[in-house]
Amino acid sequence: MRTKINFLFFLLLSVCMYAQDKTITGTVTSSDDGLPLPGVNVVVPNTNNGTSTDFDGNYSITVNQGDVLEFSYLGFKTQQITISNQTTVNVDLEINASDLEEVVIIGYGSQKKSDLTGAITTVKSEEIEKTPNSNVMQSLQGKVAGLQITSNGSPGDSPNVRVRGVNSIFAGGNPLYVVDGVWYDNIDFLDNSQIESVSVLKDMSSTAIFGQRGSNGVIIIETKGGKQNRKPVITYNGYTGIQHAQNVVKMANAEQFVTMAYESGSEADIQYVLNAMQRYGRSRVNPNIPDVNTDWYKEVLRDAPISSHSIGVSGGGEHTNYGLNTSYFSQEGILDMKNEYERFNIQGNIDVEVSDRFKIGVNSAFSNATKYNPENGAWFQAYFAVPILPKFDYQNEEASPIPFSDATQLGYRGSQNPFPVMTFNNNQLKIRKLLTSIYGEYYIIPDKLSFKTTYYNDYSTILERNVRLPYFISENSQRETSSIRRANLTTSNQMWDNLLTYSDTFNKHSLKVIAGTSYRDEQYNSFAATGNDIQAVSLESSWYLNFADPTTFSNQVSEIGDRFYSMSYLGRIEYSFDDKYLFNATLRHEGDGRFPKKIWETTPQFGLGWVISNEQFLENNSIIDFLKVRGTWGQLANGALGGSSGERTINQIVTAIDDVATNGIVSTSTFNDLQREIIEETNFGISARLFNNSLSIEADYYIRDTKNLVVSREVPITGNTILDNAGEMRNKGFEFAANWNHTINDNWNFSIGGNIATLHNEVTSVDTERGYIDTGSAEFRQRVMVGEPVNAFFGLEVAGVYQNETEVANDPIAVDNNLEPGDFKYVDQNNDGIIDDNDRTVIGSYLPTFNYGANLKVSYKNFDLSVDVQGQSGNQILNRKRGEVIFTNDTNIDADFAINRWHGEGTTNSYPSSAGRRKGWNQRMSTFFVEDGGYFRIQNIQLAYNIPSGTFGKNMPETRVYFTADRPFTFFNYNGFSPEVSNGVDRQTYPIPAVYSIGVNVKI
Repeated sequence: MRTKINFLFFLLLSVCMYAQDKTITGTVTSSDDGLPLPGVNVVVPNTNNGTSTDFDGNYSITVNQGDVLEFSYLGFKTQQITISNQTTVNVDLEINASDLEEVVIIGYGSQKKSDLTGAITTVKSEEIEKTPNSNVMQSLQGKVAGLQITSNGSPGDSPNVRVRGVNSIFAGGNPLYVVDGVWYDNIDFLDNSQIESVSVLKDMSSTAIFGQRGSNGVIIIETKGGKQNRKPVITYNGYTGIQHAQNVVKMANAEQFVTMAYESGSEADIQYVLNAMQRYGRSRVNPNIPDVNTDWYKEVLRDAPISSHSIGVSGGGEHTNYGLNTSYFSQEGILDMKNEYERFNIQGNIDVEVSDRFKIGVNSAFSNATKYNPENGAWFQAYFAVPILPKFDYQNEEASPIPFSDATQLGYRGSQNPFPVMTFNNNQLKIRKLLTSIYGEYYIIPDKLSFKTTYYNDYSTILERNVRLPYFISENSQRETSSIRRANLTTSNQMWDNLLTYSDTFNKHSLKVIAGTSYRDEQYNSFAATGNDIQAVSLESSWYLNFADPTTFSNQVSEIGDRFYSMSYLGRIEYSFDDKYLFNATLRHEGDGRFPKKIWETTPQFGLGWVISNEQFLENNSIIDFLKVRGTWGQLANGALGGSSGERTINQIVTAIDDVATNGIVSTSTFNDLQREIIEETNFGISARLFNNSLSIEADYYIRDTKNLVVSREVPITGNTILDNAGEMRNKGFEFAANWNHTINDNWNFSIGGNIATLHNEVTSVDTERGYIDTGSAEFRQRVMVGEPVNAFFGLEVAGVYQNETEVANDPIAVDNNLEPGDFKYVDQNNDGIIDDNDRTVIGSYLPTFNYGANLKVSYKNFDLSVDVQGQSGNQILNRKRGEVIFTNDTNIDADFAINRWHGEGTTNSYPSSAGRRKGWNQRMSTFFVEDGGYFRIQNIQLAYNIPSGTFGKNMPETRVYFTADRPFTFFNYNGFSPEVSNGVDRQTYPIPAVYSIGVNVKI
């Protein structure tokens, strides 16, 4: 018995000794420069088992399998790794610098975040990479206060981006993008995996150094690169997913449509229904409707794949650093046709310290993309196509090559079926971009005075091939002859910057002065030709102009081009005293030959800041870690619109003079002679860090005025219009962002944050003959007028619906207009007893007055879950799809109208009747067609697991696997696919899909 006990004891002891006898070795380095870290504490938490790294960063420790090793070092983030089968664990520790010490990229340089006086928000790469899309800016939606991003669902299309509202009516609204110092109008060539950080410069103080190109805000993008003295690091990022249309508009089904046709009293529409029964038979469920019930949106939509793959390598030696990244992105559209986007990128950079004083570098990227544009008219047709029409009509034996149906064969005026244009159109774009920058920097006085010269070139070509194939569906839906359009758009933008930078610190003073010049040369050339009757058109190899009939080229060939230059002198001063009192000033003197009325424009800026937390009276404060108040003022010129353009024409006319017809001529000048719009902004802000830097707060209030606003003005007698600097506009708002980071224990930590932004846009002056400007179309009027938002919706206000004959008889307006129960009542704004154009008023604005976003991230050991939400309110959308019944009323309507239509006294006081829908009285621009555009969206949900290196063997690289649901849920009241409509007018907006993807990140 004792022998057995002894045996069991020694067996247990040997097991315990075996469990303890696991030696882990490795090296700890800095992730910033790759250098080894001596003295790093390596311990098993809550035990006495521990060691530290030697001078070369090496360590050795004996542990149990399943133990957690904790690596901690002053100034670096603590890292924990669970031990499984690995025997070697190498660790890169990340610097734990306060975000206030982070360097923020600004125009022509950088600044510590604690020294900023302007309104700048930076988003890091981890937030950008978790959004599966083709454009970097889409990843910023809801993450930056004051930045409004309107998505676009079409593959390869860029979102609409606004920084603090709209500054101009005609002179553009997109911000300037600066990628590694190079200026762009569009960044659709960038892959998310290439991005290190994105900084949004919102106020004029921050953007002033960029001159007129920065008047709508500046987005500075820093791409990933290598670091000196760092071993090569190889990374792979990839995901694949599926796109699914959400919030699909419900259209009236066959039963609802037929009911409305009979209610309308239209003999023609009733006959069309009978024709459909005769052609397609009667429904067995309801013999009073045709045996067809087509959901056209379901027919034109599909689930579509999306994927991305990128591989990068970066590193550096003692005097060099380098980075190389390649990526492939592919996305098919949810419109069921040849609608897709494919892009291949390669980007590289290298910096070399030639000597202690001289450094050179090159950054180059090549992007090769192919895009097939959708036929957006299909969305419009799918909305109007009647449900009693099938997709295919096999009785249509004359149709070729595919027997699609045609509504004209039932008697309707239009063919309605969207599939012919989707099937027989092929619009391909080949987009190639070569982007290069090269610089040399010489330190005249080491660490104090340097001279840097940089040359940038952005060369791009867009080759278009638009083929229209022949088909025959009916006499009203056919294309007898094929056609091909070939176009080539070439742009070349060159910049040459030369900068002197002096920086010095003495006693409590810190000074940095920048002075330099910037030269730009921008040119473009566009050539296009169209030919008809392509030989062997069924072969894609024949889709070239030389296969088209050369006699058809006449009047179908065009070429246009332009080139302009600009020169700027710029300077900036940054000064701080004792890290408490901050001052900066910028001046840019810019010449642009497109504005002969005033070629040179000088725009100043200055900013002040006070770091209150560095004052003695807050030294021992246990709550406030950092507190800064700041204020800026600045001006910028907007040069997006050419200053001098137009033409002089002479027209022969016949007019009556003393009742005698007299021939004559009228000379008309439509020349625009403009100055640049001047945007002036004042910004006040607070930056704070509280509770041991757990809570960060940024708050800003701004007032931005556009002076010399370009408006349209009528030329007397001629009826023509010209552009003139004759208006003013104001944007003002409040922005607030807060983030809380908290570590609960060794396993749990979380962060939560949010941002809000208000916007009040108002036209303050319109110095024209009428005192206002009409925009939009005559049927769907928008107006620019003093005291209202720019391009406000302008129409009648619906007061209700006439419910019975007595109510009609008692209203003189109803009697005078032969109205019936089921027709709209309009508000008589001027109380003159007549409803006319004088009763129109502002009925909405497409600009949201409130935007918000929030995020939550929870981490448990190697798992992490993040949720982002965002939304907006205060804006309206013109549902032009529903309103275009004014042009044709023998079409379908959405189910919301069919269900809620007036069909008897008391049924509704908001919708007209089926018969009323067809009347011009009810089709006038009114509040009925202008709907609430607010929404709330769960923007992104991501669940990830970080697999520690060595988990499945000592050669196992650092790996992260994740699942992402992007835009899975959107909640809104608008009767459309999406409330994201950039200009507020929804006619054929491409739906924005939800994206579900799985991915993996690997770092070697």
